[in-house]
Amino acid sequence: MQNVLIVGGGKGGTSLLKLLLQSDSFKVIGMIDYNEWAEGVLLAQKERISTGREWSSFLTEAVDIVIDTTGDESVFQKIRAKKHDHTVLIPGTVAFIIASLLEDKEELIETLQQESYKQELIFNATHDGMIAIDEKGIVTLLNESAEHMTNLKAKDVVGKHIHETMPSSELIETLHTRRVDKDQKFTLDNGRNIITSRVPLVDEKGHLYGAFSIFKDVTDVAHLAEELTNVKELQTMLQAIIQSSEEAISVVDEKGHGILINKAYTKMTGLKEEDVIGLPATADISEGESMHMKVLKTRRPVRRVRMKVGPHKRDVFVNVAPIIVDGILKGSVGVIHDVSEITELTNALKRARQIIRTLEAKYAFEDIIGSSEAFMLSIQQAKLAAKTPATVLLRGESGTGKELFAHAIHNESDRKYNKFVRVNCAAIPESLLESELFGYEEGAFSGAKRGGKRGLFEEAHNGSIFLDEIGELSANTQAKLLRVLQDSEIIRVGSTVPKPIDVRVIAATNVNLERGITEGKIREDLYYRLSQIPIQIPPLRDRKKDIKELCNHLIRKINADYGRNVEGITDRTLAYLQSYDWPGNVRELENVLGRAIIYMEMNEQLIDVEHIPTLERKKKVASNDEKKVATDKSLALLLEEHEKKILAQALAKNKGSRTKTAKQLGISIRSFYYKLEKYQL
Repeated sequence: MQNVLIVGGGKGGTSLLKLLLQSDSFKVIGMIDYNEWAEGVLLAQKERISTGREWSSFLTEAVDIVIDTTGDESVFQKIRAKKHDHTVLIPGTVAFIIASLLEDKEELIETLQQESYKQELIFNATHDGMIAIDEKGIVTLLNESAEHMTNLKAKDVVGKHIHETMPSSELIETLHTRRVDKDQKFTLDNGRNIITSRVPLVDEKGHLYGAFSIFKDVTDVAHLAEELTNVKELQTMLQAIIQSSEEAISVVDEKGHGILINKAYTKMTGLKEEDVIGLPATADISEGESMHMKVLKTRRPVRRVRMKVGPHKRDVFVNVAPIIVDGILKGSVGVIHDVSEITELTNALKRARQIIRTLEAKYAFEDIIGSSEAFMLSIQQAKLAAKTPATVLLRGESGTGKELFAHAIHNESDRKYNKFVRVNCAAIPESLLESELFGYEEGAFSGAKRGGKRGLFEEAHNGSIFLDEIGELSANTQAKLLRVLQDSEIIRVGSTVPKPIDVRVIAATNVNLERGITEGKIREDLYYRLSQIPIQIPPLRDRKKDIKELCNHLIRKINADYGRNVEGITDRTLAYLQSYDWPGNVRELENVLGRAIIYMEMNEQLIDVEHIPTLERKKKVASNDEKKVATDKSLALLLEEHEKKILAQALAKNKGSRTKTAKQLGISIRSFYYKLEKYQL
């Protein structure tokens, strides 16, 4: 690999640098120019090549080739006087020839890219042929481009006198005359026409040690010119492709003026070319802001932004992306979708999801948002529970995310590739619940299907079943559920034959099961079977530090549902939301954010306090009757209430330390944790 020093960072030097960077035979070790902001200097710095304002300090013995692109004869003479004997000096005239041809090629490629809107047109790169001889006329160099142009191979030419293989070569004359010939037309022995420049190779002492020729095939230039004449034809073809698309497409230039729309766009919006072409990108918008202008400003694509376009205020979603060619912004392209079509597809998707919604788990632990200490404890307990086959009881207020935990436990378990069946025990009438859960035999009751029906427990065989609102089960259904948990078998309605099943039960409730036991509504033996792994999910008021993270997650979800582009909430809004106790928990928070986004302007990006609907802060004032001891309650309930107060006060006194509190109260840590779960502390 030969080391090359380029003197002159203008267009010529820049073009040569780009060319040499693509070659494995040359290594550019320096770029010199008195102007430190020259184009070539900046490119060299980007490629981590040394730069400087003076060439003399770079001209060491390690330099094999010096290319002078300054065009200043005095610079050329000074370099020639100082360079080392083995260093080849190529004058600026030769460099300018190369640069000029390369500039023609680059301008042509750029024109093609602009006209074809990012259609990549592949051109054969223009390469220069190079031949060098020594002072005796022996060929010392023949590169691949020269091989191609001359139909000769380097192995057959190098080491031989040039007239043996190229009798018509005038490099011998260059040796004799020591004259530089540039831009000479010449015909090779094979009849190919070229433009060549010939340079004698002379050291600083005037010793001649060879000659060098660089030439370009005129045929390649002719081919490029021919391609240029085809630009209009290519543009016409591209427009035909866009016009034939069924997607509504609009394109603007870098200033935001319309340059192209297709027939589908006209059909959807009712706008013709004269209504759009040459006009600002806002011309077609009835309601909303221009996404073309936003993309041109940010250079970032936008997706699924809802707006109204055209004189008929057509409701649409738009996707807009920037057009960037070689790092330069050329405009943007937008694709418009009719909301009615998307709505139809969305409804079809919802119907499909409803069909399979009881047969799959959609969420994993990664989808559960929250990092507060209490919430992370619940997640850790759930992850541990997922690795066991034990029954899990999820406890917490409505809207805290019990169903998300159930999904995640199933997806974290070894049953994740089997069915996940969801049952809302409170939503199914008592008369139907038993047959839905355990199935029935043919003729079990009036209207029973021929052949009977599998129950939800059978559907969940080898998988998991999520029983939500477990506290709403009747005593009869509780007895049958207890049999499933104890014996892992079910008996269909109308049958006496037990059927074995392998089902992991995940139950959930928002009621006090212990009170239900006291009142006789919940079987105590079922309670203990369900509570093998109880997990308490804290309400939102106890983990307000998670509100910001929850808001960001919910806003992304609402954006997707409503076709909006809201980015988040202000600090003022966050403080306002954290000051509220959220009796409806995360479900209420999602409702509040959704209502806020609905009433926001299309160009507003952050939810502020004025967007938030009024949050009602209900303060409960205890009446005199409530302050009195409720003598109509049983002794057990009164003792439980008193015990709960003592636990809460002791826990607060010890600043939440469970170990210290259990020690102070004189009970085991295990018993203390049980009481915390029991009283939902």
